[in-house]
Amino acid sequence: MKKTLINHESGELIEARVMSSITIDCVIFGFEAGSLEILLVKHGQGIRKGEWGLPGGWIKEQEGLDEAAHRLLRELTGLDNIYLEQLKAFGEPDRFPVGRVITIGYNALIKREDYNVKAGFTASEAKWYKINEIPDLIYDHNEILEYSLKRLRRRVRKAPIGFNLLPEKFTLLQLMQLYEEILGVEMDKPNFRRKILRMKLLVDLNEKQKDVSHRAAKLYRFDDNIYKRLTEKGFSFEF
Repeated sequence: MKKTLINHESGELIEARVMSSITIDCVIFGFEAGSLEILLVKHGQGIRKGEWGLPGGWIKEQEGLDEAAHRLLRELTGLDNIYLEQLKAFGEPDRFPVGRVITIGYNALIKREDYNVKAGFTASEAKWYKINEIPDLIYDHNEILEYSLKRLRRRVRKAPIGFNLLPEKFTLLQLMQLYEEILGVEMDKPNFRRKILRMKLLVDLNEKQKDVSHRAAKLYRFDDNIYKRLTEKGFSFEF
C-alpha cells in the first residue's frame, strides 16, 4: 500500500509503498536528575491525533527492519546514530482498531545530554516522561513499554547498563539512583556501595563534584575493560 512519508534529505513529502500490516515502535530510555525517563511523541495527524505514543510507524517495502527503526526515530524525534536492540513482535488481533497490524518493538538506552530531541514529520511534539508519570498511550504501547522495562530489570541484575545512561563522570549516589529507578526499589546505600566497589567496575577519579549546594561527592567512571567483560560474561548481582 502507499503512504505519505518524508524525504529526510530534502524534507519533502513523498508517496512510497509500505508494508501494510507491519510497523515499528521504539522504547527509548533516558536518565535525568535521578529519574528514569521515556521518550514519547504526540501524534499530529491520523486517527490518534493529539494522543501520546512510542515513536514509530510504517515500514517501507524496500527497507529492512533496523533501517526502518532508525529512519522513523530520526524523522519523529531527531535522534540518530543510536544503538537499537530489537525486543520482539507484538501482534494481538485487536491491538490496532482498523485492521490486523503487527509491530516490531525496539529499545535503546541513551545519554539525554548527547542528543537534541526535536519533533518532526507526523509528530507534533516529542517529550521525555518520567517512568512513573507515563500517560495512557495509544494502542498497546503501555504494554510494549512494560515489556521493555521488565527486560531492562532482568538485564540490570546480570550485566552493567549505566554506561549508556549516566554521564562519563558520576557519583555512587547517581549510580544507585539509576538502579533504584530501574528496579523500582529503595536500596541501602552502604550495602550498594560495598557491593558495587567489590566488583572493581568503577575507577576512582580522585575528583569531587563542583558547583553543588550540598557536600561534594567523589566522582567515578566505568572501567571500560571490566565493563566490557562483565557485559559479555554477565554476573549475578542481588541488591
